[in-house]
Amino acid sequence: MSQDKNIYPGLMGENNPLHNNVYGPPQPGFGIPPPNYTQPAPYGQPAPYGQPPGFPQGGPGFGQGPYPQMPSPQAPYPAGPYQQPAQPGFPGDPNASMGDGYHGDVPPSYYDNEEFTNSGFEDKSIRQAFIRKVFLVLTVQLMVTFSFVAVFTFVDDAKLFVRRNPWTYYVSYAIFFVSLITLSCCGEFRRKHPWNLVALSILTLSLSYMVGMIASFYDTETVIMAVGITAVVCFTVVLFSLQSKYDFTSCRGVLFVCLIVLLLFSILCIFIRHRILHIVYASLGALLFTCFLAVDTQLLLGNKKLALSPEEYIFAALNLYTDIINIFLYILAIVGRSRE
Repeated sequence: MSQDKNIYPGLMGENNPLHNNVYGPPQPGFGIPPPNYTQPAPYGQPAPYGQPPGFPQGGPGFGQGPYPQMPSPQAPYPAGPYQQPAQPGFPGDPNASMGDGYHGDVPPSYYDNEEFTNSGFEDKSIRQAFIRKVFLVLTVQLMVTFSFVAVFTFVDDAKLFVRRNPWTYYVSYAIFFVSLITLSCCGEFRRKHPWNLVALSILTLSLSYMVGMIASFYDTETVIMAVGITAVVCFTVVLFSLQSKYDFTSCRGVLFVCLIVLLLFSILCIFIRHRILHIVYASLGALLFTCFLAVDTQLLLGNKKLALSPEEYIFAALNLYTDIINIFLYILAIVGRSRE
């Protein structure tokens, strides 16, 4: 370095202003080799920079202390080195802390919420089974009833028997009335198997005998016409009720009021024997029970304002059966009176 001073006396001189501006004033110990950074520094530590006032400064060997951590109510880990707490499961398993949806090292199941996902399908399947059971029972009832009608219509001996023994009609009517009240009012009884089927069978046989006896007083063509019209009307109403978005169950109260009016009208027809009045009464009765058939059909679906429980298949079949039989009797009266 002394050789450099001799070669460049003006540049490296102590009194050179350029030297003072660039390198600052000469420091003592200039020319000492740089310190070994693997050893502690022999001179004082520089002041830490960028540290907000009021916080602890860097310790020996460090230029700056760690910044203070802001308190967080949701931080479960200590400040500083981020070490994960011990989780249940295998060591280092990334799925161990994923919650209950992950079962060990197995992917999560998409059907964890089985109550919600399957309940809709279960209700639908139960409702469909309920509808099939109701229409199966109804089909058996109608087959029995129209078998009685066919016997009393085409067999002359059966016609002669019922005309000679009219008391059998009243006996069958009493049996029908008792069984109807039992099935309609005793909820526990009509849900108890097999006694509910026994009572429904007694009701079906008694009503079938009554319908067959009534049909025996009409000629064959009238009965056949009434059966055909009833089948077309009931089939159309049932299909329309199953597909329609209109809620007929909300009109149930109005229909009961109309039924009471029809009963009063029937009392009037007992005392006033007039052909036109009877046709009007029978037409109103057929129309009213057609509406009841639409309401009772929608009670099976379960997606309207009112619905029947799947346990009430006997009661549902009873409602549909009595609706169809009343429609048949009123249509038979209309056709019979019109052909007189």
